[in-house]
Amino acid sequence: MQELLASLYLWLKAGHIIFVIFWMAGLFMLPRFFVYHQESAVGSPEDAAWIERERRLLKIILLPGIIVVWLLGLALMSAIGAHTQGWFHAKLLVVLALSGYHGWMSAYAKKLARGERVWSGKKLRLMNEVPGLAAAIIVVLAIIKPF
Repeated sequence: MQELLASLYLWLKAGHIIFVIFWMAGLFMLPRFFVYHQESAVGSPEDAAWIERERRLLKIILLPGIIVVWLLGLALMSAIGAHTQGWFHAKLLVVLALSGYHGWMSAYAKKLARGERVWSGKKLRLMNEVPGLAAAIIVVLAIIKPF
């Protein structure tokens, strides 16, 4: 199995990067959707439209993205033995946190669909910075491998 993964390494890496881009695009879009959604009246046609947009983004882009990112990432880890290296442990911690952020956004979409407006637009705009910061840290860890 190890030899097969090693021979497919570049394909696994390309697929991983492609799906990271999809996943990150969704992580950047959803909080912005929330900002606009919160400005709509509960029960209005605009509210219903935002609920549907958020549902589609979560089901069509974010869910497949996170699943494939994790599967290919674990395959890459196995192919190069990254689990023995410090940079990988740090990267894994940030990816776990980003996955938790994804889960939080999915839960917040459900709250908005129920008419709950818990966070302010300002806080949601700040939350929109989380994926960018996480991506920068992950890229540095994966490319520079500082430890």
